[in-house]
Amino acid sequence: MKQETVGGKNVKLYIKNGRVINPATNQDEVLDVAIENERILEVGKDLAIKENPDEVQIIDAGGCFVMPGFVDLHVHFRDPGLTYKEDIGTGAKAAARGGVTTVCAMPNTKPVVDSVETLDYIQKKAEEVAPIHVEQLSAVTIGQEGLELVDMKGMVDKGAIAFSEDGKSVMDVTLYAEAMKQAAELGAVVMAHCEDKALVRGGVLNAGVASEKYGVPGITNSVEDVITARDIFLANDYGTKLHLCHCSTAGSVELVRMAKNMGIAVTAEVCPHHFTLSDADIDSADANYKMNPPLRSEADVQALIRGLQDGTMEVISTDHAPHSAEEKAKGFLESPFGIVGLETSASLTYTALVATGILTPMQMAEKMSWNPAKVIGIENERGSIETGKMADIVIFNPDMEYTVDVNEFASKGKNTPYDGKVLKGRVVNTICKGKVVFAL
Repeated sequence: MKQETVGGKNVKLYIKNGRVINPATNQDEVLDVAIENERILEVGKDLAIKENPDEVQIIDAGGCFVMPGFVDLHVHFRDPGLTYKEDIGTGAKAAARGGVTTVCAMPNTKPVVDSVETLDYIQKKAEEVAPIHVEQLSAVTIGQEGLELVDMKGMVDKGAIAFSEDGKSVMDVTLYAEAMKQAAELGAVVMAHCEDKALVRGGVLNAGVASEKYGVPGITNSVEDVITARDIFLANDYGTKLHLCHCSTAGSVELVRMAKNMGIAVTAEVCPHHFTLSDADIDSADANYKMNPPLRSEADVQALIRGLQDGTMEVISTDHAPHSAEEKAKGFLESPFGIVGLETSASLTYTALVATGILTPMQMAEKMSWNPAKVIGIENERGSIETGKMADIVIFNPDMEYTVDVNEFASKGKNTPYDGKVLKGRVVNTICKGKVVFAL
């Protein structure tokens, strides 16, 4: 494709007539966006294409939202070692289908991402096969065994975007305090999976209507809340930037609100499954409803929604956790925790929160693009539609209704409770680094 000109400058891609929603500048108006190579060249009204417009790649975004590419702080790509569930290539394609242009991959792979060698493998493979930005987290402890810290400085120097023991918590509080201290000294973010292992007691569903209905052990809210409080106060002691993963309880929302009032540097995410489903929605013994933390009570769901609405909870992430159909067929007691989410997240958010008037389109973009970009410190390059920034953009049609069909997923994982559900709003184009990486 030839480079043509907009305003006398070379351009490869031109998005016209879209409603540009950009939280970084609080801009919400119908504008055109011109892109040259990997960068946004110009944003403005009625940009004129000069010379041979037929040879410019033009996307008419009339009636659509044009938002910064979504930044998902919490995905599992299972690579290395568990690639029958997902790999970097399939995970990245799933992300592109969901409008996600940057992902943060969790370190509970096989082997665990606890060394610069494993980190290097992922970074090189992502460069080769991923159409989007893949940022990799480091584990906090070697092998995620909770006994010895990784070389935190070495992992930061190699490009680890943050630290997490996701899938579990570091239960040795003195060791975790040292990790918090080192992370603060390195200016690194700690992303916390808050779960008191001793309190789980074999639980598989929320302690409530579902666990009672299906006769399985329940997981109480205190499993999450106790460690949430611990991590907040440890972060306060050392000045650590703490991000709380997949918050699911009313208690977590209140603890985050308290921490913010105290001036503690904490951010928090909520996953779409936790604000669209409660344990009362589990209507069959289907392990696609099994995730960790579990689907909670309706009171918890409403608390999470209020937290998103008032800004206490700044981020929407997926906790995209692919598993094989064979694994998920083992029932509530034996199957692994987790569901996929990259390809449904934007539509679920729009359907449940924006179309209902709970969030504005600007707040959706803020929680899915701009705020997560700020959490991991990439806001100078990504998360905003501004001249000179990386051309990472999602075009979202708010009027398009569709039925979720797992057979259309790019992810290897089909484990979702939303198969067959009708959603409103859909990603129609994803642009990353100036290239169209998904078109419906």
